[in-house]
Amino acid sequence: MPTPLRSSLDRWLEAAEGRLASTALESRPEQIGVVEEVGDGIAFVRGLPDLAANSLMRFEGGATGFAHTLEDDRVGCVLLDLGRVEAGEQVHGLGAPVGTPVGEGLLGRIVDPLGRPLDDGPPISAVRHDPVERAAPSIIDRDLVTQPLQTGVKLIDALLALGRGQRELIIGDRETGKTALATDAIINQRGGDVICIYVAMGQKSSSVRQVIDAVGTYGDPKRCIFVVAGSATAPGLQWVAPYAGFTMAEFFRDRGDHVLIILDDLTKHAATHRELSLLMRQPSGREAYPGDIFHVQAKMLERAAKLSSDRGGGSLTALPIAQTEAGNLSAYIPTNLISITDGQIVLSTKLFDEGQKPAVDVGLSVSRVGGKTQTPVLRDLAENLRLDYAQFLELELFTRFSTTLDPHTQAQIDHGRRIRAILTQPQYAPLPLGHEVGELLALHDGMLDGLALDQIEAFKRQLGPWLDERCKGPLARLEADGRVSAGDREQIAAAITALAATFKAKSGETRP
Repeated sequence: MPTPLRSSLDRWLEAAEGRLASTALESRPEQIGVVEEVGDGIAFVRGLPDLAANSLMRFEGGATGFAHTLEDDRVGCVLLDLGRVEAGEQVHGLGAPVGTPVGEGLLGRIVDPLGRPLDDGPPISAVRHDPVERAAPSIIDRDLVTQPLQTGVKLIDALLALGRGQRELIIGDRETGKTALATDAIINQRGGDVICIYVAMGQKSSSVRQVIDAVGTYGDPKRCIFVVAGSATAPGLQWVAPYAGFTMAEFFRDRGDHVLIILDDLTKHAATHRELSLLMRQPSGREAYPGDIFHVQAKMLERAAKLSSDRGGGSLTALPIAQTEAGNLSAYIPTNLISITDGQIVLSTKLFDEGQKPAVDVGLSVSRVGGKTQTPVLRDLAENLRLDYAQFLELELFTRFSTTLDPHTQAQIDHGRRIRAILTQPQYAPLPLGHEVGELLALHDGMLDGLALDQIEAFKRQLGPWLDERCKGPLARLEADGRVSAGDREQIAAAITALAATFKAKSGETRP
């Protein structure tokens, strides 16, 4: 009598034999070429006439690359590894496009653009592999940007509000706080519903480590993905990095989630594109960039969008970073990116050196979309703030040449200095909406007028815990719908007035 195990084995063998009998064993054609010429990060391959653009290729020595340019009798290949490639090597066309893993298994991980772990963790558990180059959502699939994205930076949320699905450029000279501003936006999403993806291309390892450590200390790294192609990696890997980041982000967006992607930075990506194009002997244009540089960057950034409810209602917000030289916003790449995006946050070396941080030049910065989505209470409090601050900066410049001022001008100067003191904010300290509203309400209603300028910083530090203790209900309702009723506003204002009174009393005690 057969045992149950024996019966199971017999059934398995019968099923296997049936599948083998129905399977046609046919030979499959394989594309094999030969390396004709090798350059710095590129190779020219002959003998692959049917290879499509962006198709993966594997070299005999183990290196990989993808088809970048298709000529009549050869293919220009961009290498994705720093492995040695020699002329005469065999090359196998794999047929598949360059892809990257997507899925929740990437959250909390540090990976390269191909999804290979860089954090000594286990292999990535991917839902699937998607091509890094994908078409942007069509007009029909998009919806209006209607929801605000809180960065926790008062100056941004009040004067240059961002919306979910927007593309806002962060631009400025080196060492002016561009990456710091983007890092604060990531940190502020802790405890929220926004997934963050930080893409570093061509950056120093120490700079990338600083961002990762900051998010790990102050933010929620389990809701973040870090895609890193540092300056020591192959140029091809750096070129692929932003596309891979968008593909990873689109998985979450397409299922209805909200995603924030930081691209640090597109100036280096443009330089890499120029380098590869020149090595491929493509015609160059302005500043030696190839003619397709605008198309390359526009096609990439168009993938950021707010999807319609029929497509799940998810959003992908992009904060690309670009670097200028000596504040020149009219250079080729900066002008391209400014025209592609929905606004720009311009950082000033002069303001940074003066200690104004974040060093945002309000006069040159604009948000063309997010203002329509701004939280209602912030819109009310900041209605005239931008104009008042810009007028103050102009007046302050002229007062350097005058010793006496009329009372009206002096009052404007004093108010402007209080605006600057309120908008100043330390790094890695994004504020919740309720604390932002508290500080701006104190400024708007003149509660700071009796305080000395050197008291405002201490006032700001104490205001958040003070409001948390005395205005729990109003702050909870404010966080829920972004609005504040007349009664809640009175309660918050009364609490702020009480705190300001303690500082005024201290100021009176110290006067002779």
